[in-house]
Amino acid sequence: MTDTDASPAASCVEKLKTYVRTRKGTILAVEILLSLIIIICYAASLYGGYTAVAICEMTFAIIVFVFLMMDLNKHFQLISWLWSDLFRTVTGSLLYIITSLICVIGGAGDGARIAGGVFGLCAGILFGYDAYMVFLEIKNITGHTATSTDDRV
Repeated sequence: MTDTDASPAASCVEKLKTYVRTRKGTILAVEILLSLIIIICYAASLYGGYTAVAICEMTFAIIVFVFLMMDLNKHFQLISWLWSDLFRTVTGSLLYIITSLICVIGGAGDGARIAGGVFGLCAGILFGYDAYMVFLEIKNITGHTATSTDDRV
């Protein structure tokens, strides 16, 4: 083997570095990191049941991150990746905002629960921003524009 042959692990690390520098890669990386912080906060609180939302959203974000980073979305064209990502981000935003408001409002005396709620609100906003960006991408791809209904033209 020559020195010019790159190992698969090295190419994977290069793909990771390259993808994280993109807007979508950065958003997904921050979503994963925020979800991990929320899991730690909720696990340290008295009510650990709120970790389910963070675990599910982190898992889905990791799956989408890996598929997009490795360009596997081009091989699996049976799935509409944009629409599934839009569904993931909208549900994640709604679930994070709802559970975080419950934790912040009812978390008196439990600092870890309130901290998880605050980070969850930040994650809900980030997921909402990601949903908006995916929506704009879907809108640009489908090319829907307002058409004139005037018969005289």
